[in-house]
Amino acid sequence: MKIALCTISFRHQLVSLAELAIWAQANQFQGIELWGAHARNLAGQPHYDSDWLAGFGLEVPMLSDYLPTEGPRREMRQQTLSLCALARHWGAKRIRTFAGRCGSHDTTAPQRAAIAACLREQSMMAADHGLELLVETHPGTLADCGASTLRLLDEVNHPAFKLNFDTLHVWEGGDDPLTLLRQLRPYVGYFHLKNVHSREQLSVFSPANVYAAAGERRGMVPLFEGELDYRDFLAALLDEQDPEVSASLEWFGHDSFEVLRRDRRIIAGLAREAGMAPQLLAAG
Repeated sequence: MKIALCTISFRHQLVSLAELAIWAQANQFQGIELWGAHARNLAGQPHYDSDWLAGFGLEVPMLSDYLPTEGPRREMRQQTLSLCALARHWGAKRIRTFAGRCGSHDTTAPQRAAIAACLREQSMMAADHGLELLVETHPGTLADCGASTLRLLDEVNHPAFKLNFDTLHVWEGGDDPLTLLRQLRPYVGYFHLKNVHSREQLSVFSPANVYAAAGERRGMVPLFEGELDYRDFLAALLDEQDPEVSASLEWFGHDSFEVLRRDRRIIAGLAREAGMAPQLLAAG
């Protein structure tokens, strides 16, 4: 199992990509998930690329961005092509976006059809670049619950269209993560892992709060200290004995280095307990 950190965890800190790469290598991470804003800001420094990162034994598993699903199609295509080019530069296999900007119950049938058509076109463009387009399971989108996510997969109906399975948000939407994962497993291309102290504090992950430098961080807790029990969930993934299963520790709180280091060590311990083969342990 491959574990990455996210550059978005350091969005309000003065930390260079080189520093992150050195630290990630030293702490047994296999990748660095690049936030789209960071990838665009690095475009003027082309020596930072997949070959440079491979020198640290790391890869970019995914570029995470916010592609438009409404508005002028020309702008949508330009932004999608630009993100695909950045993904190729970094050797990433996936680009991440969201399924609209409204929850499934607040989206009309025509709006839903338009979003699905847009995602299908974006999936076709991603496939032309050898990539997968991943939609994140997230509140306030068409992937806000299991039923709507399954419906969306049927509506888009493209082999390059996959899911970024955000485990906490699946739980937030009212589904049991393990149960839903069994239904969605063929369509899951990546995992985001984070936790919360209590269900009443889930609002700390609202985008307006997460991206605010002075936003509330109470309620954001290390992976194994929150209300969602990750041990059974990760045990199921580790039981697959698949070195290509990939996930990011998506930490938005304080003390990023210490929290990520600790969570990574615990996951490594779970892998040993699962009796993974030596070559798989080396990958995660």
